[in-house]
Amino acid sequence: MLSNLAFALSVTVPTFLLICLGIFLKRVGIINNEFAQTGSELVFKVTLPCLLFVNLVQTSFETPPVTLVLYALSATFTAFLILEFLIAPRLAKEDRSAFVQGSFRSNMGLIGLAYCINAYGDGVLATASVYLGIVTILYNILSMITLTRNQLYEGRAPTLGKTLSGIIVNPIILSIVIAICLSMLSVTPPSFMLESMGYLGSMSLPLALLCIGASIRWRDFRVSTNLYWATLAKLILVPTFITVGGILIGLRGESLGVLYLLSSAPSATAGYAMLRAIGGNHYLGAAIIATTSLGSVLAITIGLFLLRLYSLI
Repeated sequence: MLSNLAFALSVTVPTFLLICLGIFLKRVGIINNEFAQTGSELVFKVTLPCLLFVNLVQTSFETPPVTLVLYALSATFTAFLILEFLIAPRLAKEDRSAFVQGSFRSNMGLIGLAYCINAYGDGVLATASVYLGIVTILYNILSMITLTRNQLYEGRAPTLGKTLSGIIVNPIILSIVIAICLSMLSVTPPSFMLESMGYLGSMSLPLALLCIGASIRWRDFRVSTNLYWATLAKLILVPTFITVGGILIGLRGESLGVLYLLSSAPSATAGYAMLRAIGGNHYLGAAIIATTSLGSVLAITIGLFLLRLYSLI
């Protein structure tokens, strides 16, 4: 039992400490909001695509995780339907898109990937990246649906064309697609290129976690029933629904671990800017991101402990 707890803590504690370090460095004035914004953009557009490219282009894709990805797509879509059409109509209109996005959309590229690497090492990047790339596309489409249905400012929600163009030029998705294509064609980029990109890629996770810590605003932790329910949904209900389904279809080991860690990652920061643009309750959106970013440490530790206790991962 202690070994199972030690494994769970080894996955979550390093991530938590880096987020706390980001909070501390901002508090003492070493970094600020501008650093957090610029650093997050650097991770999204440069360092994380480099990390994924270098690892995937050197990986064999003879046995892609088809079952894992297809199940993740169907489970995520089902969770969205429940949130959007059964639960959201009971809320005030300005809270609906913030609640739905905050409950189903995970920060997979930053925190989720960090958890996966802490749990399984760099070897998990092939499985996690394919999952991330494909499920991210679904996330964007589903976010467009809830934002369009619940927008307060007419014409402000993203259109299908804008959503698709955003997917096509998404640096993370582009790096995954290009790397997989090169790997399947047995084309290996020059070693100096891979080494240089590797240096950049190694910055990704620590820089991202520092920026997440620096972005947390304590004023976002406010009393709100919808905040509590969205946090419960994001950290407990949705991951449990998705993970139990994965267990029932026979997923085990690393595949089940990736499914759990990526689906239980805190709410994605991308939802905040979208809510501001359409006139949704961006204050609630920011609060969900903040509470789930810190609360995920405890929730995921417990989840990993239980999965290891029953020899599922």
